[in-house]
Amino acid sequence: MLGGVSEGLLIARKIRHSSAWLVLQDCALFHPSVVFRTFSMIASALGFMLAAQSASAMQLSPEQNELYTSVSINPPSATEMTVCYGFVCRRRATLDFSDADRKTLTQILSTGKASPAAERAAVQKAVVWFDKRMGPMIGTTTRVARADIRNRADASNYDCWDSTRNVSSFLLVLQEWGLLKHHKVGNPRYRGNIFAMQLPHNTAVLMETASRIEWVVDMWTTRYLQPPDVMLVEQWLKEE
Repeated sequence: MLGGVSEGLLIARKIRHSSAWLVLQDCALFHPSVVFRTFSMIASALGFMLAAQSASAMQLSPEQNELYTSVSINPPSATEMTVCYGFVCRRRATLDFSDADRKTLTQILSTGKASPAAERAAVQKAVVWFDKRMGPMIGTTTRVARADIRNRADASNYDCWDSTRNVSSFLLVLQEWGLLKHHKVGNPRYRGNIFAMQLPHNTAVLMETASRIEWVVDMWTTRYLQPPDVMLVEQWLKEE
């Protein structure tokens, strides 16, 4: 009987490397006390994995989360983001941030440490970097300002939904890296008043952490490699 137990435990050790379920079966057959230890180890491992996943996930507001759930894409992470183009995210690509990308963006954002205004200027430069990084990859080097269906070139352009998602995601990555010292990423904003002949439009937003003043970062209104418009939300809401 003792020899059978030893043999059973040896089998369990051999199988453990390939399948946790088989470990449980063999251990249950030959040594009940091992079952408890195995379950405890699995539970601890799962708990650690869930905790790590929770810690690494970005904290999004409902409005920010809606940017992604509405088109069935994943939110950005510290290592990658989905880039939308082709109007309303009908075309998609993944930007995997390399170490070189992070180093370059850290250098760009470091020029904005002095003040909120300086940081907004640095954010404009960072968005131009994003535009240049993605242009050759997805074919948006010829994109135009205020692109919509009238341009008949959706495959090489962003509409305002694409630019809002892309800039919001990009800013969330910069925030996750700790590069925003004077701002945090706000909720996207919307404007549109048919009675005043104002067409619908959306934009990404930064909020000053000290004053809580909101600023738009609007990439849709500028063409390829031009800095995005940055202005007070109150002003942007009145634009045509």
